[in-house]
Amino acid sequence: MSLNQQTQPTIFPISPLIRITLMGLYLALMIPLPFLAQISSTAVSPVLLWVGIGLGIIPLFGLLSEKVIVDEEKIQIAYPVWVPRFFRKGWELPWKEVKDLKMRTTGQGGLVYYFVSKSSPKAYLLPMRVVGFNRLVKLVETHTGINTQDIRPLAQPWMYLILLGLTLLLLLMDGWVIATAVLSPSTTYLI
Repeated sequence: MSLNQQTQPTIFPISPLIRITLMGLYLALMIPLPFLAQISSTAVSPVLLWVGIGLGIIPLFGLLSEKVIVDEEKIQIAYPVWVPRFFRKGWELPWKEVKDLKMRTTGQGGLVYYFVSKSSPKAYLLPMRVVGFNRLVKLVETHTGINTQDIRPLAQPWMYLILLGLTLLLLLMDGWVIATAVLSPSTTYLI
């Protein structure tokens, strides 16, 4: 391996399956609201709901644009420049500062892992929803010497495939709701 290849950082974006599923679920839950507001004559304007949906998708897209950057010196979580730091700031941890990887149980019974720093009481969550998670874990083991053989991702791809399938069913139901709202003879719809 040449020196150039060793110094190039490796970037791990969030899995497209996870991004598509969560964006689709957001849209499936939100898109019918302006139509339902129109036919139910609520006090909330459908236009206001469309604006809210558009504004809401921006932070979701920002969160799902997270990427893990690994190089010879550190591991780093980064977000696009347009994501405000007060909303979601990343972190970086030099490999020489990594003391250990500690396992913790989630409220739902899953397992997550945190980097423990030698010089800081702060712990850093090992990102688990990235493309190439096994490769990321191998790089962590290479750079820290910590045995990562038993580390598995929190959510398996089949879980997101089931959620994607349910999201698609919900979108089909949304289509029916919207068609009913738009084609109802007693309703005039303004966008």
